[in-house]
Amino acid sequence: MDNNQIFKGALVGILALGLGASTAEAAPNWAKKGQTLEKCAGIAKSGKNDCGTKGHDCGGKAVKDNDPDEWVYVPQGVCEKISGASVKETKKI
Repeated sequence: MDNNQIFKGALVGILALGLGASTAEAAPNWAKKGQTLEKCAGIAKSGKNDCGTKGHDCGGKAVKDNDPDEWVYVPQGVCEKISGASVKETKKI
């Protein structure tokens, strides 16, 4: 195997790792290991959503306040206390 093939193989591996990492949803930095979080929709401010929706691929891309498709992580039990909010999903980290 020549150096060119080794380089190409390494580059493909790095790119594959980068693509896989970009699609994963990271827990917010304030969350504690073992905590249960909810994706709380309808409360995110413009540009302050936590991750993607059907309209875009990542956090920070909400274009209007309180869009029912945009969400932020909150501790379990908080979303149901907020007027206009809805729980999309619950996950333990």
